[in-house]
Amino acid sequence: MRIERNVYYDTMGHTVFIEDAAETKNYIKDNLVILVKPSHSLLNTDSTPAAFWITHPDNIFVGNHAAGTERYGFWFDMQDTAMGPSFDKNICPFGAKLGQFKDNVAHSVGRYGLRIFHGLMPRKHQCRPMKYDEAAKEAGTDPYHENPLIPALFENFIGYKNGRNGVITEDIGNLLFKNIKVVDNGVAGFEVNKVVGVRDGNNLCELNGAVIAGRSNLN
Repeated sequence: MRIERNVYYDTMGHTVFIEDAAETKNYIKDNLVILVKPSHSLLNTDSTPAAFWITHPDNIFVGNHAAGTERYGFWFDMQDTAMGPSFDKNICPFGAKLGQFKDNVAHSVGRYGLRIFHGLMPRKHQCRPMKYDEAAKEAGTDPYHENPLIPALFENFIGYKNGRNGVITEDIGNLLFKNIKVVDNGVAGFEVNKVVGVRDGNNLCELNGAVIAGRSNLN
């Protein structure tokens, strides 16, 4: 499905969203979402709404803009399995690869511009656990060769004047944040709660080319 060049204004609950954590390959580009309000009569998570609610990472988000939402701009709310009518224990979004996340903007939202919550550890076999092979490490080969990690690139994100953080993440591994710009956010520009599933310098998360400013002359 293509969701492209739309304007959503004064909505209730999640506005553009991947609901069952089974939907993949959607193309979501150049959309503007403004003033998202909570709803207490829809999904439980609609009471803390996001302009873009993402329960499976293998989708494409490019050039979208979130402003003035009650809680979140972009919320990667990764699930252990697909949910609802699409329930499938063989779909494990927490371990699935990222499609694309590039050139997105979130500003003036109540809490977080970009939130990656419940974790994200992309790997070849998304439902299998990670296994570290010490012998492979000593031999100079990939210690995760039984289930190789897949890098996830979050590129050119801009988050400013958000109530708490420009970017906040939890339980992530092998994610690359490139050219992130976060300015004038209430608590922190970029926060990582925990990196999981990696060790000894292999496939660590990386923040590359970032601009982080606590307060600017524009604030």
